[in-house]
Amino acid sequence: MNQDIIQGKWKQLKGSLKAKWGKLTDDDLDRLDGNQQYLSGKLQERYGWARDQAEREIREFEKTLH
Repeated sequence: MNQDIIQGKWKQLKGSLKAKWGKLTDDDLDRLDGNQQYLSGKLQERYGWARDQAEREIREFEKTLH
């Protein structure tokens, strides 16, 4: 999904993100504001994942949005 689309639908996506990655806090989601790099960093931090895994998880999540 295009970065512009993610930012445009951010408020709608917050609930889906929280459901998928429950370790993300509401504060995390408020600060993310559609920024994929920040989301990747937070997933790495919260789940202990490597960058590649976090980015793969985000891509898989994006596929569910189409």
